[in-house]
Amino acid sequence: MQQNIIAFLFSLGAVVLAEMGDKTQLLAMAFAAKYKAAKVLIGVLIATVLNHALAVVVGNYFTRFSSAQAFIQAAAALSFIFFGLWTIRGDKLDGEDKKATKFGAVLTVAIAFFIAEMGDKTQLATIALAAKFPQTPGFILMGTTAGMLIADGIGIIIGVVMCKKIPERTIKLISAAAFILFGFIGCYQVSKSYFNLNATYIIIELLILAFVTLYAALKILKKDAKKALANTEK
Repeated sequence: MQQNIIAFLFSLGAVVLAEMGDKTQLLAMAFAAKYKAAKVLIGVLIATVLNHALAVVVGNYFTRFSSAQAFIQAAAALSFIFFGLWTIRGDKLDGEDKKATKFGAVLTVAIAFFIAEMGDKTQLATIALAAKFPQTPGFILMGTTAGMLIADGIGIIIGVVMCKKIPERTIKLISAAAFILFGFIGCYQVSKSYFNLNATYIIIELLILAFVTLYAALKILKKDAKKALANTEK
């Protein structure tokens, strides 16, 4: 039971962090300007359950290869660092909210969200979570679904109902930092439990990983700063 609760809370927290400033949260805010918030959330729920169920199946399938378990767990840990960098980079809508449709509000939102989530970092994070907690697929699905609803609900309330702009940069950096921290903790656990490395090698490994992660984050932030400066000069 304790493992189930941990898996649920970890999944919920990870997806809430992943969704902050993500394309699908922006999509929820855009749709809430056109449809009732309740219908948007129902559409999000339908799309999330279907999309993340697929992700859980894929992630759970990977864990069947017991001989590659160490590498699967290492990949899952590293993916969280990647998701952190992805969060810093941010997303933007590519017109998903403006596409014409003959369906009702709920189905329109569900279809748009299902397509937008394919290959998105929250779907990939769900795959990684299912690989990390292979014994609790149902709780992973419930946690990631609840996380999506909470994050998109926050986006709707702040961005539409309260008519206030989310402090996007701050939220992105906090979310990214949390993701990267999860990744480093996972890398430490894998190095110690699966590869049986001694403390010296683990410290060297984490320092190298920290340097690479910091370099990548600074490159992304520098690129964003240049883009922002170019936009203000137009």
